[in-house]
Amino acid sequence: MQFDEIVAVRKSSAAWRLLRADNAPLVLSFLGRVFVDDNIREISESGLISLLDDELYGLNQRLGEGTYPRAPKAYLDEWAAPSAGWLRKYYVTDSDEPHYDATPAVERAVAWLQSLRERDFVGTESRLNTVFDLLRQIVYGTNTDPQVRLAELRRRRAEIDAEIDAVERGEVSVLDATRRRDRYQQFGEVSRALLSDFREVEANFRGLDRQMRERIATWRGTKGELLDEIVSSRTMITDSDQGRSFQAFYDLLLSADRLDELDRLVRETQAFSDVADDRLANIHHDWLDAGTRAQDTVRRLSEQLRRFLDDQAWLENRRVMDLLRSIEASAYSVRDGRTDEFSHEIDSPAPTVVLPMERPLYHRAPTVDIESDDIEYGEAEGDSDALFEQIHIDPAPLVDEVRRRLRRHDQVTLADVLAESPLSQGLAELITYLSLTDESFTKIFDDATTQHVGWTDEFGARRTARVPRVIYSRPRTTGPGDRIDAIETQESR
Repeated sequence: MQFDEIVAVRKSSAAWRLLRADNAPLVLSFLGRVFVDDNIREISESGLISLLDDELYGLNQRLGEGTYPRAPKAYLDEWAAPSAGWLRKYYVTDSDEPHYDATPAVERAVAWLQSLRERDFVGTESRLNTVFDLLRQIVYGTNTDPQVRLAELRRRRAEIDAEIDAVERGEVSVLDATRRRDRYQQFGEVSRALLSDFREVEANFRGLDRQMRERIATWRGTKGELLDEIVSSRTMITDSDQGRSFQAFYDLLLSADRLDELDRLVRETQAFSDVADDRLANIHHDWLDAGTRAQDTVRRLSEQLRRFLDDQAWLENRRVMDLLRSIEASAYSVRDGRTDEFSHEIDSPAPTVVLPMERPLYHRAPTVDIESDDIEYGEAEGDSDALFEQIHIDPAPLVDEVRRRLRRHDQVTLADVLAESPLSQGLAELITYLSLTDESFTKIFDDATTQHVGWTDEFGARRTARVPRVIYSRPRTTGPGDRIDAIETQESR
């Protein structure tokens, strides 16, 4: 980096300001523990004030009364101010209480501090293997020569065949404790870096949204050009390398087979006592929650942008009406007065003349006599039983069925649920499954993948519906204590 670039980063970087702050130890320790270590992506103001109050009380008791004299809310307002930029303060839907989330600057500062720690073990073998794997993927993944691709595939097949032969002879090569620690250390670093990347992706989406709002507010061209500008800008981050990589990662994470394999590998890795880390036991669930939150951020920003454009159209229509009313008021003011300044000329006036005798005479409408004697009451034709034979689906047994499946698995799909409990009420029961809501699980629609659901109607015909894949998953908790309560509740059920 050049001298001028470092000076510019020192002035504008929120992470650098955080490291230089007087109360940097308090900010980094508290925000790092809440938002980075516990992976909390959204917390209410009252909840964050309660946690900070406990933190300040413990520090004042240990370091001396008056070390941190201000109220917790005063600290939060200072950290969320634009001059600091360490917390993002915002309002969520259907809530009057502000919520908080850490900015990417906190992630960078915490990661830099963690890199300064003295490490008793520095692994290099796994990184070298990763370098070789990445280079092979780049070289052979972009090569279009069939002979080169075949040679690489045959080399990998020969290695696999040699390993199979060695295992059949009883020669099993296993990783020792050092190699396990090396690879687990790299797994932990990459896993935590992914969570940090999700928060930065969200910040990039919000930055793009602010740029578009500013562009709309200062636009002086036509509406068609404005919409073209918005659409092209909206797809800019999605079509970028970062956007495509994020979407590919999220699609891979939503794959049920890959997610089951990842869950199995993490659980088996945690069985080794020399590398086990409780914070990484559910890291794949944290990835899924963070990715879902990033997708929800894009959806909410799109809805807000649509409402913003509607407001702009309403303001333009109101301006047009104000102009029309001003013109009407001016016309009324000069209607009865004569002035030399106001004149109007017409070409070849042709007045319309209507004589009184040309108007038609009045004709009385004929009256109609209505007889109401001997009225015959009609009888309805057709069967009306269909109006009273409506099917009502009780969602409670369906919720219990999903809960029962989630006791054994962290995630289940609608197809998994229907495999044990097929549809008995047809399409109405399927629609009820798609609209289930319950506080004990969350529901995700994967529009990229479709599934076929079948049932037999009352006439004995086989029906099939094609629906997007529906994933039911356990909700994330906000703290260690809440996680223990959730586990005990699931076991009691």
